[in-house]
Amino acid sequence: MANRKLGLLLSTPPSHPSVETVVQLTQAALRKGVDVYLYLIDEGVKSVTDQRYIRLIDAGVKMSVCAYGCQQHGVQTVTVDSRVSLSGLVVLSGIIDGCDRFLAFT
Repeated sequence: MANRKLGLLLSTPPSHPSVETVVQLTQAALRKGVDVYLYLIDEGVKSVTDQRYIRLIDAGVKMSVCAYGCQQHGVQTVTVDSRVSLSGLVVLSGIIDGCDRFLAFT
């Protein structure tokens, strides 16, 4: 039987409490064996180099970041971990469609 899949969207800046909430929720899901797909958009792209998020990738999270959002918010894509997918809204649509549950933190 395939693992359950959880999709998460983060659009808030690094100073917002949702950044830590997403980290905690993701860690709990991983402990339960859930596959987690995280998409960073808008000001959420600023968290792409946050060490908490890098550790989530290390733990198996599949992370995508909006390439346009990086451009708009001055996030240098050369600093983005190579395991992070630079993508657009088509990928986000696929995450929403392919996951059992999807939560947006906006």
